[in-house]
Amino acid sequence: MNIFQPKTEADVAQVIRETNQGLSIFGGGTRGVCERGGNSLETTGLSGIIDYQPGALTMIAQAGTPLKEIVETLGQEGQQLPFEPMDSHAMLDLTGSATIGGAFAANISGPRRIQVGAARDFLLGVRFVDGSGNILKSGGSVMKNVTGYDLVKLLAGSHGTLGVIIQVAFKVLPVAETQSTLILEGLDDEAAIDALTTAMNSPFDVSGAAHAPSKNQTYLRLEGFNKSVLYRTEKLQAYLKKFGEAQVVNASQSESLWTKIRNVDIFADKDADIWRLSVKPTDAPKIVSAVGFKQHLYDWSGGLIWGTLPKGSNPRSALSEFGGHATRVRGQSGSIPKFQPQSPLVADLSEKIRNKFDPRGILNAGLMG
Repeated sequence: MNIFQPKTEADVAQVIRETNQGLSIFGGGTRGVCERGGNSLETTGLSGIIDYQPGALTMIAQAGTPLKEIVETLGQEGQQLPFEPMDSHAMLDLTGSATIGGAFAANISGPRRIQVGAARDFLLGVRFVDGSGNILKSGGSVMKNVTGYDLVKLLAGSHGTLGVIIQVAFKVLPVAETQSTLILEGLDDEAAIDALTTAMNSPFDVSGAAHAPSKNQTYLRLEGFNKSVLYRTEKLQAYLKKFGEAQVVNASQSESLWTKIRNVDIFADKDADIWRLSVKPTDAPKIVSAVGFKQHLYDWSGGLIWGTLPKGSNPRSALSEFGGHATRVRGQSGSIPKFQPQSPLVADLSEKIRNKFDPRGILNAGLMG
C-alpha cells in the first residue's frame, strides 16, 4: 500500500502521471466515502488560504485546508460558509480533519440548503488535476465570471472521480445578526411534514426545517436582523397555530440545536448502517414506513431523510416506488453500491464524461457506478 501526500499541485500531477494503478482520493478522510487501501492520494498537504476578500465575500484556498481553519478565519470577519457543511466525525466514528476541498468534492450541504442552495452553488472556480496528470483551471473568483461554469459545477459532487481538486474559489456570506427556532411538540411524522412544508411556503424566510421523531419535536429556524427575526417569529407562530403552540428558543440554544441536526449526532452511537435519502418532502413519511428505518431524522422540510437500518440492508427497492436517491453513509454492505445506481442513459453519459477526464480509470474507480 502506498500513501501519497503531495505538497504542491506539481506533486499531485506527477503522482497521477507515474501511477499505473488505481488511486483512492482523500481529503481529510472524514466522510467515509472511500476505503483506505491500495494506493491513496491525500490532499491534506495542500493547505492554506491563498486569498480572502471580506468586502467581496470571496475566498481562495488550497483544497487540503482544514474546514476548521476556514470557519475560524471567516468568523473573525463575521462571515460564514452559507451551506453549513456537516462535521461527520461523531456519526461515522472517524478521526482526521475535514477539508474545504472535500466539502466541495462531496457537495456537503447542511440545513440551510433549503434557503440558500447547495455547496456547489457557492463554488466560483477550481484548479484540479485530471486522470492524465494535466493541471486544469475552470471558473474564477467572482460570481459574474462564468468561464467554465458548467465544469465548476461538474467537479462539485464528483467525489474525486473526475479529478483531484487542488484549489477552490468560493463565495461566503455574513453571519446573521441573530436567529431563533420555533419548536412544535408531539406531532407525528405526517403532521410534522405538513407543518414544515407549510412554513416553507410561508413568506417568513425559514432557513431550517427539521423533525426529530426520537425527540417528538419539529424545528423551524429563522435568521437575520434582530427586528426582522422577532417580527417573523411572532408571525410564524400565529401562522402555524393549527399545529400547536410553538416554543421559541434563543439564538444560543438555536445555534446548538442546529449544529446537532446538521451533524446528525443522534446516530453517533448506533450500531447500524446509516442511509441518506433525497426524496419528495410530502412522500417522506410514507417512504420511512416502506423502508422500515429503525430510527430516522428529517431535514430540508422532509426532502432529506437520515435513517438507520440493520447491517446489510438495502432501502432502494422500497424507495423505487416513490422515486428519489439513497446513499449508504456508513456500513459495508458487500455488493450493494454506496451510491444510487444510475439509469442506463445517465450511466452512459457519466461514463463518457469520466473517460474524457480520466481515460485510464484510476481516480476512485467504480465509486459512483
